[in-house]
Amino acid sequence: MRTIPATSLAALVALSTTPVLAGGFDTPVADAPAPTAPPPPAPLPALGGDWTGAYGGVQLGYGDVNGSGAADGDDVLGGVHLGYNYDFGTFVLGGELDYDFADIDLNGAASVDSVARLKLKAGYDFGPALGYVTAGVADVDTSIGSESGEFYGIGVAYQITDRYVVGAELLEHSFDDIGGSGVDADATTLTLRGSIRF
Repeated sequence: MRTIPATSLAALVALSTTPVLAGGFDTPVADAPAPTAPPPPAPLPALGGDWTGAYGGVQLGYGDVNGSGAADGDDVLGGVHLGYNYDFGTFVLGGELDYDFADIDLNGAASVDSVARLKLKAGYDFGPALGYVTAGVADVDTSIGSESGEFYGIGVAYQITDRYVVGAELLEHSFDDIGGSGVDADATTLTLRGSIRF
């Protein structure tokens, strides 16, 4: 029978009791950091602004009238407006009264003195900007009488501050048989507007 020399046995015992180097059992191993959840995404900025409230202001622009026969003319016009908007989030609904003073000569056949409008407005809230369509009833006062008709158009408004708004509006009007004279007229107005929100 073979026997293990005492020196070999002592070396084997010594190896089994020495710590293992470079990450052996006696060397503590640092725990890997626990995975962390990514931070929540930053909230998106609100798309819409706040257009709810009353406003009033002035407008200045240009009117072009095409009437029956030679009753055509164009000139400057200007006036005042008063309205109210309600902002539903990104959809805005509103109503407005406006009045334009005018002195548009229609080639001597007549002259346009003023136009009053009752408007319904519906628009999209882009934040500080509002784009809208509008339609309603208009009443024109001329030297041959007055007449009610309809109009439609588009507009844009921009909030310079929470209180001050500037904008522009393009409207198309239609009037039949003004003052019972048999004169029909179509009119286009383009105005620049300035308003104060209350």
